[in-house]
Amino acid sequence: MRKLIIGILTLAVSALSSDVYATFTVHAKQSANLAFSSSGIIDKVLVDVSSKVKKGDILAKLQNRDLKAMLAISKTTVKYAKLDLDRQIKVKHIIDQSKFDQFSFKYENAKAQQNYQQSLLNKTILRAPFDGVIYDKLIEVGDVVSGQMIKTAFKIQSKSKAKLVLGFDQKYWKSVKVGQTFKYGVDGDSKIYEGKISKIYPFANSGNRKIKAEVEVSGFIVGLFGEGYILTSESLENK
Repeated sequence: MRKLIIGILTLAVSALSSDVYATFTVHAKQSANLAFSSSGIIDKVLVDVSSKVKKGDILAKLQNRDLKAMLAISKTTVKYAKLDLDRQIKVKHIIDQSKFDQFSFKYENAKAQQNYQQSLLNKTILRAPFDGVIYDKLIEVGDVVSGQMIKTAFKIQSKSKAKLVLGFDQKYWKSVKVGQTFKYGVDGDSKIYEGKISKIYPFANSGNRKIKAEVEVSGFIVGLFGEGYILTSESLENK
């Protein structure tokens, strides 16, 4: 904290009266609570806390041998329905149209059943929705999950990309704009950083009378605290 105070004092000395003081907390740019949308028993857990994952990586699986068997049956049904249809196509000119349509329906229905069984199987496999790091794991092998009562299995956040979520006094709502520079210090680090305001939230919190804004950053641990100044004086200089 002492390093942060020293850094902010340095900023305060250089800040103009028109610049806006703001505090912030570091948040992941992307984060999500992951859960199965299907019911079953956890069969495999392939990652742990701090595991780095890529989009599409398998994180965990439910027991799904019955669904694999059903999918295999569906694929066999499609195979033979297609053979029947191909034979009918060769003699289409000499058979009744309604009979031919029956074979076409049988084939299309078999394909639809195969797609349905594949979707059921896919729901037993939990994958990473984006590149990131697992920061909480709430399941173990043998746990029962239910699609009726969604249970968070993992919490994931973006690995390096982060954002500062700033809070500043609502009276400056006309002064703070996207693109302005934010000079700041992070707790435990004496270095002074700067970034650009990338987003301003379109509402003021009625509880603390503050408005939020964001600055995109990288390399900071999620949850860190800091403070600094939004250089609204830049806008005045450019007029």
